[in-house]
Amino acid sequence: MARAFLYVLDSFGIGGAPDAREYGDLGADTLGHIAEFCAAGLGDRAGLREGPLELPNMASLGLLEAAKLASGAYPAGMEQPARIFGRHGAATEVSRGKDTPSGHWEIAGTPVMFDWGYFPDDEVCFPQQLLDTIYWEADIAGSLGNCHASGTEVIKRFGQEHIWTGKPIFYTSADSVFQIAAHEYHFGLDRLMALCETVRKLTYDYNIGRVIARPFVGETEESFERTGNRRDISIEPPEATLLDRVAAAGRTVHAVGKISDIFAGKGVTRHVKANGNKALVDASLKAMEVAEDGDLVFTNLVDFDMVYGHRRDVPGYAAALEAFDRRIGDIVMRMQPGDITVLTADHGCDPTWRGTDHTRERVPVIAFGPGIKPGSVGIRDTYADIGETIAAHLGLAPGEHGRSFL
Repeated sequence: MARAFLYVLDSFGIGGAPDAREYGDLGADTLGHIAEFCAAGLGDRAGLREGPLELPNMASLGLLEAAKLASGAYPAGMEQPARIFGRHGAATEVSRGKDTPSGHWEIAGTPVMFDWGYFPDDEVCFPQQLLDTIYWEADIAGSLGNCHASGTEVIKRFGQEHIWTGKPIFYTSADSVFQIAAHEYHFGLDRLMALCETVRKLTYDYNIGRVIARPFVGETEESFERTGNRRDISIEPPEATLLDRVAAAGRTVHAVGKISDIFAGKGVTRHVKANGNKALVDASLKAMEVAEDGDLVFTNLVDFDMVYGHRRDVPGYAAALEAFDRRIGDIVMRMQPGDITVLTADHGCDPTWRGTDHTRERVPVIAFGPGIKPGSVGIRDTYADIGETIAAHLGLAPGEHGRSFL
């Protein structure tokens, strides 16, 4: 039996990107800086975690060696394993931009070699003509925000006014996104999704990668909270990805979490919904139990990025990494002869870095399973090597980008 399980630890970069300076991220290192802060006692939080960063399972699979390959040094304060059991390395992104679709599409064998569209960090970042067209087609009186902002910040700033006026909150970031926050009950979840579909249609000419629905609940600034009903409406990948190739071969692609949104549904044959890292891992484990020969289970663990990276929460990010590390045993126990599991990331989001945006970094590549020989695969020239490795493992013909490291 040959099955593949691919986990993207969203934003878990390991530094060392050769083009980081071009993105204003020279020196960014998500894992390295979290480990450094934890070793210095700056990653402690009462009732959550304390002390040096402890990831014994991923370390034993080669995470620390991958980090040294990427950035030239072992993460501070982390215990070295006595033996390494996984195939490990680091991968360099060649896609333009440092957004979620770019990273995921390249992982799936399709680098993004075109330039995304972005909205400027001005007082009003969206073109007035675009706003007027949205208001007309969506039949709304106007919008709030219209600025660069983090999701939690913009809800605190405009949430109360949004409830009073009924105007949705528009905002963006350094990524190629148009985000819309609205109250699930006062504005309506279905109405928010319909508005996002309208905006998606109107932003194609701007080459915007994603329109994101950000529903929230609560009645006051202190109680506002985003819900798990987020939806990303992406443009389609420019060519067939690993998902399309798996599906074309008659196998099942189990897309867990936001994977289906990221690929605009292309190549997805089974969409598994879950909210939060714990639930996402639980759903992935259940998918492993029903996956058949030749299937791919593809999971995005969004909390690392959305809940901790963008919010620059070092203790929270560290605790989330440690919690996932404790689940590695659950994954191993469900693997069968012929299986492969790959752990990687799509970009960085260094919680010690300036601003609240993604960071350009290399990512870890860790592969393990019965019959997968341990050892270094070095620094891969593209994330596409990950997709080609899985394709080779599943017996699929090679794609146009990347090469297998098996």
